Amino acid sequence: MRDKRFIAEHRGGPLKKEQHFQLLQWACDCAENVLPLFGEITDERLTNALHVAKEWKCGNASVGDAITASVAAHAAARESSHSTKIAVARSVGQAVATAHMADHSLGAAWYALKAIKNAGKSTDAERRWQIEQLPPGIKDLILTARRSRKI
Repeated sequence: MRDKRFIAEHRGGPLKKEQHFQLLQWACDCAENVLPLFGEITDERLTNALHVAKEWKCGNASVGDAITASVAAHAAARESSHSTKIAVARSVGQAVATAHMADHSLGAAWYALKAIKNAGKSTDAERRWQIEQLPPGIKDLILTARRSRKI
């Protein structure tokens, strides 16, 4: 069941526009933090998706642009057979999809954790880092949502 706290105010939910922007920024931060795990040559679809996400936040890209970029990032994941690269690409895809549905921000963080785990690194350290990046306006929202979803 969808957490209604992630529904944007203009769609009848409680999520303020500034919070939506903060969720998108946090999701991008999570994805960018693991992007180096993709390898020396990063798929252009991933860097483009992160660019589109930032442009949406600035009002220079549409939700449709974000959805298209998300689909492209997920295509990069499907084309890979390397578990870490797949998780990185899915993190990016979820980050940009946050423009469409704010709760995709949780997916960006979850896939970032999965990429870290697949790379043999500390998920505890990554989780702490993710929490440290949370601005006060969304911290409680993310932490309670993570507890209820066991992320």
